[in-house]
Amino acid sequence: MKLSLKQWIQFTLSSTALVTSANVFAVDKINFQLDWLPGGDKAPIYVAVQQGFFAEEDLEVTIRQGKGSTDAITKVATGTADIGSSDLVSLLVAKANDDVPVKAIYSVFNKAPYAFYVLDDSGINSVKDVANKSIATSPFTSANVFLPLLLRKNNVDEDSVTVTKADPGALNPMLITGKSDVMISWVTDTVKNQSQAKAVGKELKILPWHDAGLDFYSSSLIASDQFLTEKPDVVKRFVKAYAKAIAYTWAQPEQSAKDVHKMVPEVDPQQASDTIISIKGLVINEVSDNDGIGTFTPERLKETWKWTAEAQQLDPSKFDPETAISRDYLPGGQS
Repeated sequence: MKLSLKQWIQFTLSSTALVTSANVFAVDKINFQLDWLPGGDKAPIYVAVQQGFFAEEDLEVTIRQGKGSTDAITKVATGTADIGSSDLVSLLVAKANDDVPVKAIYSVFNKAPYAFYVLDDSGINSVKDVANKSIATSPFTSANVFLPLLLRKNNVDEDSVTVTKADPGALNPMLITGKSDVMISWVTDTVKNQSQAKAVGKELKILPWHDAGLDFYSSSLIASDQFLTEKPDVVKRFVKAYAKAIAYTWAQPEQSAKDVHKMVPEVDPQQASDTIISIKGLVINEVSDNDGIGTFTPERLKETWKWTAEAQQLDPSKFDPETAISRDYLPGGQS
């Protein structure tokens, strides 16, 4: 059918409007890889979805639970995920050993979450007091790598302690029932561990390792070199939204916990809220006050690598930790 000039103009205008409309509502889709299971410590990514921070940046984010930092790094490196979360220590080791094409782009925990848990009436009040004690730990935690360094730094003879490795679910019961004097766990597990202890009339004391000299960067956002090169604007918008979620999470812990629960119903909102409150010191503290949230300073990054290299028996001079991070995507022009 032959169109008149008027009909052709109307058709062209309508087609242009449709294309323009499609462009206006186009969003960038991102697969986000967690390094572990959902919970209060992972709240910001869920908050950014539920509070519309990602939507404000024209982003649609799919969240996948993880099986550890190594798994997250692998999935990001191979393009299975676009952005993820990982312990910075794990990334430094992966970069130093295998030069994985991944970089950290935002610091979430600027302090390591490792800790000793003991019964409140145990008489153990510091790391120095674990000499001649039995310690229960998971065979999978990266804390095991740093334990000898922590003991040496606090003048505890490594041979004086007895270390038992057990299933993660058995550790707290071992501590509570007296089968072990000390348990290694993360600060992020405080609420769960305390709740189990209180159920049998016990109280736990937490001794964070960062208070005993093991002070360095931990959980971070990571992305592949390819994704950073191909979609730098997408990464910047993601980090901008995530930074808003960080601020919101610790200003509104109860609502943030509800946001997690809404997307992951099996997460208890009260426990998630308590966890958010309990780990605030890993995110907002004197380090963030001095350097800003999300940043990697050369000095602290170098210290993180020093600890990591010593723990992994690597030559610290053979790798530059600066090659494992990028400061190009921090909001507000931070560096």
